[in-house]
Amino acid sequence: MFRVYADQNGNPAEYSPNNVPLKPKHYLPVNLKGVQENDFAMILGYPGRTNRWMPAGGIDQNVKYAYPAWVEGSKTGMDMMKKYMDKDDAVRLMYASKYASVANYWKNRQGMIDALTKHKTAETKSKNEAKFNKWANKSENKATFGNVIEDINAYYKLTNEKARHDNYLMTLIRTSSMVMLPRRLGRQFVNYAKTEPSKRDALKEGLKAQIEEAYAEMYLPAEKDILTAQLGLYAKKAGYKLSPIVEEELKANNGDFTNYVNAIFELSLFGSKEKALAFLDFPNLNFVENDPIYLLTDDLIKHYSSKSDEVTAAEEKFQKSYRLLVDGLRKSKLSTVLYPDANSTLRLTYGKVRALPADKRNDAKINNYTTMKGMIAKYKPNDPEFDMPKRMIEMYNNKDFGRYADKAGYMPVNFLTDNDITGGNSGSPVLNGKGELIGLAFDGNIEAMAGDVIFDHNLQRTINVDIRYVLWLIDKFSGAKHIVDEMTIIE
Repeated sequence: MFRVYADQNGNPAEYSPNNVPLKPKHYLPVNLKGVQENDFAMILGYPGRTNRWMPAGGIDQNVKYAYPAWVEGSKTGMDMMKKYMDKDDAVRLMYASKYASVANYWKNRQGMIDALTKHKTAETKSKNEAKFNKWANKSENKATFGNVIEDINAYYKLTNEKARHDNYLMTLIRTSSMVMLPRRLGRQFVNYAKTEPSKRDALKEGLKAQIEEAYAEMYLPAEKDILTAQLGLYAKKAGYKLSPIVEEELKANNGDFTNYVNAIFELSLFGSKEKALAFLDFPNLNFVENDPIYLLTDDLIKHYSSKSDEVTAAEEKFQKSYRLLVDGLRKSKLSTVLYPDANSTLRLTYGKVRALPADKRNDAKINNYTTMKGMIAKYKPNDPEFDMPKRMIEMYNNKDFGRYADKAGYMPVNFLTDNDITGGNSGSPVLNGKGELIGLAFDGNIEAMAGDVIFDHNLQRTINVDIRYVLWLIDKFSGAKHIVDEMTIIE
């Protein structure tokens, strides 16, 4: 929800006390009537990217090599963050966003493994590709499509181990702030040291602000533990070909990176905010170019981006064959997928409110919605996932729901639809058949975790927060009725 300010004529303008709220030609009316099974539902939003045309070999690679490494690497970083977040509220707030971001993908990748394995997606695709290969090698198709499946499978066979390696390394980079930050600052330090002393003042304040901001969002004891744990996991599990510095240190420390990390933090310009700031007063090019953390992070990122000539050649063949596979599946009518993959642009999905089979954990009469009663049943004091404000519990006990309760008397929270969404859609508006806002999409059932690769109309569901619960939180719980008063409400 936004209030957009404009000038007196409704035009974009810089801040001024004379600006007024913009009156748009249209904004979404909000419907409080609730939803019923089979009601129309439409979602507009920006999914990330999908891979609905992914070959069987790609699904196998993800399920057996890439995603398990992602899950383990993410969990390692999360455990180290949580260790310090649980001890100190300031640290918890510092890492809350990063932890949630990593946890979101961790859950997604584990869900993908479970869903794709359970529904034998790779096996189904493999059978279809066998049919395609038979079609591709008919005399009239062989010249164009004959080698498609062979080249695709050769690429995945060559890169399976690399995929595991890359995901361990990627989660190291994602969870440790002491990878991207020293590399980014280090490059600027090199430029700063090379700049004529008389011209450094123009750069100094900007660098100082970057350093202050970056180190305000880091707790160095946690960063040491995260980097130590992740280097150990990467060295032990990644296989393939390790980055040169990690390979060297692995031989020197027998897999325990504790002393190594302590030493480089002690010696590095980036080991503390004070050392980084001191460099600005006494810049020395040799200090940066030989800095142990800068050398490590530069090595890790370069290694992550590197490809052998063999992999590069196989990838070129794969890209060509993948395009031919999509083209051939359409021409042969062997694929039920006809639409292009999502590419982070606006997408529309339409469907309907649709229940799943009854679940004894849900108090709802039909398993297409959840209630506040269910939330209370899951309440666990001081649990970060299931804690609730005492006032919210009191309001539930007093049935203080205002006009937002369902006509059946319960306070609605979520509802299910069979819309097709993927990661990136969270927060997208859910509209009814009249274009009125009825909810916000935010998640999917476990089967929907495979949505990047396959959409099963019978199994996959979108979980939407009921707009009535949103407005109850704003109006009754938070006391911001004036915001709701500005809306067009359909009752």
